[in-house]
Order: sequence, then structure tokens, then C-alpha cells
Amino acid sequence: MFEQVPAACEAILDSLADGVFTVDRDWNITFFNKAASRITKVDPAEAVGRKCFDVLHSSLCDGNCALGECIAQGQTLSNRSIFILDATGEKIPVSISAAPLYDESGRVIGGVETFRDLTDLHLMRKEMQAAYTFDDIVGKSASLAKIFNILPQVAASESTVLLLGPSGTGKELFARAIHNRSNRARGPFVAVNCGALPDNLLESELFGYKAGAFTDARRDKPGRFALARGGTLFLDEIGDMPQALQVKLLRVLQEKRVEPLGAVESEPVDVRVIAATNQDLDARVADGSFRQDLFYRLNVVSLRLPPLSERREDIPLLVDHIVTRLNASTGKSIDGVSEDVMSVLMRHDFPGNVRELENILEFAFILCHGGFIQAEHLPEHLRPSHGDPPVHGPMSLEEIKCRAVREALARNQGRKMRTCRELDISKDTLRRMLARCGEGE
Repeated sequence: MFEQVPAACEAILDSLADGVFTVDRDWNITFFNKAASRITKVDPAEAVGRKCFDVLHSSLCDGNCALGECIAQGQTLSNRSIFILDATGEKIPVSISAAPLYDESGRVIGGVETFRDLTDLHLMRKEMQAAYTFDDIVGKSASLAKIFNILPQVAASESTVLLLGPSGTGKELFARAIHNRSNRARGPFVAVNCGALPDNLLESELFGYKAGAFTDARRDKPGRFALARGGTLFLDEIGDMPQALQVKLLRVLQEKRVEPLGAVESEPVDVRVIAATNQDLDARVADGSFRQDLFYRLNVVSLRLPPLSERREDIPLLVDHIVTRLNASTGKSIDGVSEDVMSVLMRHDFPGNVRELENILEFAFILCHGGFIQAEHLPEHLRPSHGDPPVHGPMSLEEIKCRAVREALARNQGRKMRTCRELDISKDTLRRMLARCGEGE
């Protein structure tokens, strides 16, 4: 049998905008205020007497119960972000606080939990993120904005595209974005890593073969060009393709026909090709390891994807995006990263680019069970050592701007007009920024 909340307290709790409910030691709900009813769409009369996990169905009801933690440890818990399911099955983001309840003798008799509906906040956040997102590509830096601006036109064309950039910058993500915005979006997107397959296997994978073409070829096998018919073929690491295959690929791009191994005649193909590499193809052409005519055929539209070190202002957006995705895939409710962690990430050089950031946060999710990711949850090489000076919060916006200006100047060999064009700012704005950064004229 559970104790009722006094009528005076009930009136006060019913006047609150936040949902409030109490439970006894057996997890039976003893009180459910009006705001809790509004948020969950469950009538108080239906909620009282039922188990809390049967009413709320929260993302912590699988063994990480916040109330259970508070009651067991005799401590309060504040502002943990979770999801609950309302009576219609809709997922509602809420921020919860919980505490144990005691009787006059100091004995724990249950617990109380408050929860605030964050739906409006989440919608506002999504609207803000949408302004900086193209499919799953996240960023607001000037270098990425330039690509975003032309990506729809590039997608609408049928031209071959060459994506250039270091490993981990998301070349396949950009290729999929182009495909998804193109007239071929209803067709397949087929990806091949040209550097991951042996030469003889790569040829059969790309072009297919006919039965009897070699000893184990018992039946016809379509190649990736055939499988991508009506869609897009993404040739990743094109710089690793052997020269013998470069000749055959060039012929396919020129004639729009492919000849499977062992075939008597060629077959027509209807695919759009997007290629990508992290190598300097100009240098490969110069030393003779990559065919110049194939390079020109692939390089109709060229997009250079900037490394993460050139767009540090995108790191907070990327962190938020990755944390949201990992929460969904792991079932956790991590709030984000602490200021100390954000400072570490903002100062890291990221040789592995966005892929490295994803791996860092995935590792942190293993160690972090709730709340904010702290420095001790990071991989060992990123954790501040005991001898290091303490971190006093993330880089300021002014620091980020100064760093971006300095790096842009370095990329443009100190040429200020070229720097202005890259950053899309006026010469007067650049001069003022340099003065604020202590760079003089």
C-alpha cells in the first residue's frame, strides 16, 4: 500500500509546468501531476498505482533507472537528457531530475522525478542544423559552404565528378549526396574501392564475366557497371587503379559500353561515374603512373574536400551530429561533451579528419554511461597528462577566427585578395581581423 501525497502539496505540484511523479519502493506511481499527464498523454487516475516503467517507457528503463540510482545511493540527480514514450508511442525528449523520498525517521520510502519536455528545443535545434546540413554532410565553414552552393547543380548534371581530399574527409558521403540529389536517385548507388582488390579481381568486379571465361566461371556474373545501371558508380581510391585497367576504364567512359571477361561483344552501360582519391593525381600524371587522358576524362567536375584542420568551426556541429547518431544507435542518452573535451577536440589536428572524430566519440561512448563525455572518456593519447597545465575551457570564437584567418593566409601564400575570396570577406574586414589577431598589416 502506498502513501498519498498531501492535498496541499498536490495543488502546488499540479501548478508546475514540469511533469512530476512519485513512486514507492516497489516502483508503483503514487502521484502524477497535471503536467506529467499533458506530456505523456496519460490520465493521472490511470497512472497512479501502475509501475513507472509501464507508464513512461523511458530510455533508462532497461537497467539504468535514474530513480533506482538515486534511491540506492541516497543522492539526487539533475538534468539528465533521456527519451520517454507517450501513450501514442511517440518519442518525447525530456530532461529529468530525480531524488529519493524519506519519511520522518529518515527511512527511504520511494523517489520523486521531475521531467521537462524538450520537444520545442529539439525542433529548434534541428532547424538550426538543417541550415548547415546537406544530406548527412554537416558544416558551416566557408570552404564547405562553397561546395554546398554548387552541389545541387553538380548533382543535376550527368558529368563525371572527381572528389579530391585526404582520407576521412567523407568522399563517399559527398558521392552519395550527389547521387541522392540527381535524376538517378531512384537508381542504385554502387561503390567500389579500387585500392582494396587485387588487379585481376578488380577487373572482373568492375566489368563482370561470362560463364567459361576462366576455370571457376560456371555462370555469368554481372560487373559493378552492370549493377549500377540507371544509377551511380562510385570508384573510390581511383589513384590506385593499375594502368592496364585505366585503359579499359577510359574506353568505357568514352564509348559507354563495357566488355565482360570472355564476352564476344560489348554491352551498353547507363551509369554516372563519380571517382575519388586522396592522392595527388597531377603528380601521378607527371610521373607516368596515371594516364593523362583518363585524368582529363574523370576531371570534368573537380571538388576538393577540405581536411577538418581547415574547418575547425565545424567541429562543434559535427560533435553534436555524431553524438545524436550514436545515441540513436546505442540506446544511450549522452548529453554531449564537456567544455574540457570540446577544448581538446578544437585544438587537435585530426590527421584522420571526420572519420577520426567519429572514432574518438565512439570510443568515448563505450566508457561514458550518461551525462557529458569527460576527458577521462577520451582515448589515452588525447587525455591531458598530469603534468600538463589545466584546460580552461574551449577556444573562444575570436581564437577560432584568428586561427582560420592565419591558416587561410598560409594556404594562399600570404596573398590577401585570394584569402578574401576564399573566406568570402572584404579587404577591410580582413585588415580589421588581422589587427585584432595581432598580425598588423
